[in-house]
Amino acid sequence: MALANGFGALLVYAFIRHGLPVPQQSVIISNRRTNLIIFASMLGIGALFSLVASAVLLGPVVRWQLRGGPPSRREQQAALHAPLRQAIVHLVLWLFGGALFAIFTISSARELAAAVILTVAMAAVIVFGFSYMLGERILRPVAAKALSEGGFDRTLTPGVGTRMAMTWGLGTLAPAIGIVLLCATQISTDIEFPANSLAISILLITCVLIVQAFALSMLTSGSISDPIRQLTRAIEQVQNGADDVQVEVFDGSEIGRLQVGFNRMMEESSERRVLQELFGQHVGEDVARRALQFGTELGGETRFVAVLFVDMVGSTAAAAERPPTEVVSLLNEFFRVVVEVVDRHNGFVNKFMGDAALAIFGAPLDRPDAPTAALAAAREMRVELAAVAGLDIGIGVSAGLAVAGNIGAANRFEYTVIGDPVNEASRLTELAKLQPSRTLASSSALYFADEDEQAHWELGEEVQLRGRRRRTQLASPVLAEVD
Repeated sequence: MALANGFGALLVYAFIRHGLPVPQQSVIISNRRTNLIIFASMLGIGALFSLVASAVLLGPVVRWQLRGGPPSRREQQAALHAPLRQAIVHLVLWLFGGALFAIFTISSARELAAAVILTVAMAAVIVFGFSYMLGERILRPVAAKALSEGGFDRTLTPGVGTRMAMTWGLGTLAPAIGIVLLCATQISTDIEFPANSLAISILLITCVLIVQAFALSMLTSGSISDPIRQLTRAIEQVQNGADDVQVEVFDGSEIGRLQVGFNRMMEESSERRVLQELFGQHVGEDVARRALQFGTELGGETRFVAVLFVDMVGSTAAAAERPPTEVVSLLNEFFRVVVEVVDRHNGFVNKFMGDAALAIFGAPLDRPDAPTAALAAAREMRVELAAVAGLDIGIGVSAGLAVAGNIGAANRFEYTVIGDPVNEASRLTELAKLQPSRTLASSSALYFADEDEQAHWELGEEVQLRGRRRRTQLASPVLAEVD
C-alpha cells in the first residue's frame, strides 16, 4: 500500500515538474525545494493517517485472529470489506492532499491550477484502484478463512463486470482524459503550449497509461483466473477419482458463489455417494445401480436364474442355550462367509431371513452361466462354513425360470425373485441338512452347468419334495471333494 501511494506521488511530482507543457521558469516548477518539502510533508501525514485508519479498520480482524474460532458477523465483514475501506481511505487522503496542493498552486501560479488539480485527481483515482486490488490480493487468505469459518454471505465485493469496468476506467479512461484535456486546452483556449513540451507531456501520459493499464489488467485477470485455475485443478482431481475435494472461497462475488457452488456440489455428491453405498449394502450393489439407472417401478420380468438357499442347522436351540452376543457373533460370521463367496462368483445375496440367506445368480444382471456359478459357490461355501466352529448348515441349489423385479407396495418394496426355483432350493436345503455333504442341487441346475462344474457333482435318487408335484432328481458334490 505504501509503495503504491509513493509511486503515485512520484508520478505526480515528475509530471508537474517535467511533464507539464509550460515554461520551466514557472514558479511552481522552478522552486524545487518547496515542491519537495510539500510532497514529503503530504506523504508523511498521509502515511500516518493511513496507518491509523488501517489499525482501526483491521482491529476486529486482528482480535478475531488472536482469539481463534469462527468470526462474528462484524469481524467477518471487517475482513471482507477491508480492501475497499482501505482504498477509500487512500482516496480521501489523496483528495484532501490534492485540495491543499491546489490551494498552494493557485496562490503561486494561477495558470497551472487546472493542470495540477487534474493531475492529482487522476493520480488519486489510479492509486485508489491499485490500493483496492492489491489489498484484495494481500488479504485473500484472511477473507478465505472468514468465509469458510463464518459462512458464505453476499458482500460488497465487486463482481467480475465491475472489476473489468474499474480496470478500464482507471487504467485507460483516466489517462486518456488527461491527453484529451491537454489537446482541448491547446485548441480552445489562448494558452499556447510549446510543441516539444506538449509532445513530451502526451508521451509521458501515454507511457503511464501503458504501464498502469498492464499492471491493473494483470491484477484483475489474476483475481479472476486464480480461482478458475483452482476450480480446474479441483475438477481434474474429481475426474481422477478424488471424492473429498474442496476449494478455497475468498470473496463474495460471482466467483465466490461459483466456488461455494462447487463445494456444495461435492458435499451433496458425497452425501449421495454415502446414501448409494448404504442403499447398495441393504439391497445389493447391482440392484442399487439398476434402480439408479432405470428407476424403481413395481413389476417384474421372467428371467432364467439359479438360486442358492443356505440355512443354519439348530439355530433355535443355539439361541436358547447361548448368550445373545455369541449368537449374533456366530450369525455375523455365517453371513460374512456367505456374502464373500457369493460376491466372488458374481451372485447377488437377495435377502437374509433370520438364520438363512437367499442368493440369486442371473438377476438383476443377466448371465448365461448362472447355474455354473451357483453350483461352484455352493461347493466353496460348504468348505468355508465347515471351518467355522459351532456352525452346521444346509445348502440347496436350483435353476429355472422365475419372475424377478420390484415386489411390494408403492411406498415399500424390494427387489426379489419369485418362482419354482426358489421354492425348490428352499426344500432342497431342508433335505440337505440330513445329508453328509450338507449340499444338494436339482438335476435341472446341474444340466445347465458347464462340463467342468458337472464333473464335481454326482446324480442321486429322485424324491418328492414337500409342496411340489413333480419329483426332483438330487445331485450332490462328490463326497471325496467335500471331505
